[in-house]
Amino acid sequence: MSSENFVDYVKLCCRSGKGGKGSTHMHRDRTTAKGGPDGGDGGRGGHVILRGNSQVWTLLHLKYRKHVLAGHGFPGTGNRKHGADGKDEYVDVPIGTVIRDAETQEVVGEVTEEDQQWVMVPGGRGGLGNDHFKSPTNQTPRYAQPGEDGQEMWRILELKLLADVGLVGFPNAGKSTLLSVVSAAKPEIADYPFTTIRPNLGMVAYRGDRSFVMADIPGIIEGAHEGRGLGLRFLRHIERNSVLLFMVPGDADDIEKAYRILLAELEQYNPELLSKDRVLAISKSDLLDAELREEVSAAMGDLQHHYFSAVTGEGVDALKDLLWTAIQGDVG
Repeated sequence: MSSENFVDYVKLCCRSGKGGKGSTHMHRDRTTAKGGPDGGDGGRGGHVILRGNSQVWTLLHLKYRKHVLAGHGFPGTGNRKHGADGKDEYVDVPIGTVIRDAETQEVVGEVTEEDQQWVMVPGGRGGLGNDHFKSPTNQTPRYAQPGEDGQEMWRILELKLLADVGLVGFPNAGKSTLLSVVSAAKPEIADYPFTTIRPNLGMVAYRGDRSFVMADIPGIIEGAHEGRGLGLRFLRHIERNSVLLFMVPGDADDIEKAYRILLAELEQYNPELLSKDRVLAISKSDLLDAELREEVSAAMGDLQHHYFSAVTGEGVDALKDLLWTAIQGDVG
């Protein structure tokens, strides 16, 4: 998927339909000149409904659709006939879409399954017809309820990527290069920070007919949990990845410190992220000779780590083995 076509945040104005009014009809036919009330109820207004669709991978189709309007309910008619309900408006979204209130930023719903439906804005109720208001003391009521007005709400839709492996690292850690080597994805790659400004997904083939999905998340910087850099906008994508691949480049000043900073950012954003399986990989290992690797390994102590180079291919297959094992839940 082209990064230009990946949209993971939209803000929509959703307006449900107004309920139809109840009828004030009085029964009339060939044999009845002055019959009693038989007005039917109005139909409810249409809902604005979010629907999970596994064939949709992005919110691109909603990028330029700022208003979502449901249909109005129809009025009731004589002979106690109920008015038709207003047309519901369905909005298909990828699995993993979160709904927020635009004013409070509170999470009000989430779509996690195929065909799951969540009513974002309910339609107005239809009014009761005059048949409901007859009584021994009021046998011919000539009034009925109006339909209830629809509601208008601003909603924010955020997509959290569903991937087996999420790449976590500082800008220029080599995440995009790795993704381009192990999958058919073609992320933008350049020698400057924040080349990746949108997440990229790639399908990684593994030993025969097996495969897993890898997500390249835009680089994290210290203070990302407070919104620095690309901050909160992309940290949410890490929440839905089964395994986290931490990448620290071999030319970093202090590899262990860089890893601890990344861990701290994730912990301060959401402590539950630390319960995920994680693999630490030292990228750009072609820049390290045997002596430097020994020094790095000594400094890392008991911290498990793996060297690889996406440029030369060294250690890439072994890294895929580690990730597959982690995805299967065989590592802690």
